[in-house]
Amino acid sequence: MNRALLADFLRARRHAVQPEDVGLSRGPRRRTTGLRREEVAALSGISTDYYSRIEQQRGPLPSDQILSALARGLRLNPSERNHLYRLGGFTLSSRAGQSDAVSPTMKRIMERMSDTPVILLTQLGETLAQNQMAISLLGDYTRFTGLERYLAYRWFTGDSMLRNLYPIEDHTQRGRVFVAEIREAYTSNPRGPAGEIVAALLILSVEFAQIWQAHEVGVVHHLDLKRYRHPELGELELYCQLLVEPDEQDVLHVFTAPPGSPSEHKLERLGMLAADRSSQTDG
Repeated sequence: MNRALLADFLRARRHAVQPEDVGLSRGPRRRTTGLRREEVAALSGISTDYYSRIEQQRGPLPSDQILSALARGLRLNPSERNHLYRLGGFTLSSRAGQSDAVSPTMKRIMERMSDTPVILLTQLGETLAQNQMAISLLGDYTRFTGLERYLAYRWFTGDSMLRNLYPIEDHTQRGRVFVAEIREAYTSNPRGPAGEIVAALLILSVEFAQIWQAHEVGVVHHLDLKRYRHPELGELELYCQLLVEPDEQDVLHVFTAPPGSPSEHKLERLGMLAADRSSQTDG
């Protein structure tokens, strides 16, 4: 790891990214070129003090998870992201299967789907991007760091926001789906991130351990009608269509409701809520 070059690179990218690029208001008193340190820290889900120490070439060496969070917060493209990992002392081969860059194609698709919730996930359930409709429906999934980036980890460690999203009678099936998804990734690469998730959850969650020991496969049914609970709109019944990247690493989840159903009308209201919150953020 080269602390000086890493600090210079982060500082340069921070200055290059404009507030409008990340949904922030510039404000009349802004003097900083680009983003402030505290803004990068907030976008990356880390403390301002921790980020400041990286730029000041002091403190502990940033982990893979911290670099990933910084790459997302600074909206780095794939080349910049790879350069960041090299500066941080990580070889690209050590991150095989962990690419969390959003492809230009997926980005264009998401930009055109403003009237329905869409969320881009890795095979392990890490959120790479979501539109305002998805944030209004599910909450902001991009704010997590470490193992909490993964849906299965948050589910089995008792994340109340995630668990409250589904009716309690659906929790057993939802847990089985999460375990089946993790098992598929674990079978392909038990020494990768899936192995880390499994090792942690076998210690932390009796529920996970019991389902894991059943060795279930084929539980995932993405095209089934699912129920989601919203604090303002109540229950929505939605289908989830999957669009898979050519390399099958990332999957775009598109939520739709049956035409003419009460849930379709609720999706329209969800769009209005998303627009209101977006305008409040911009203001």
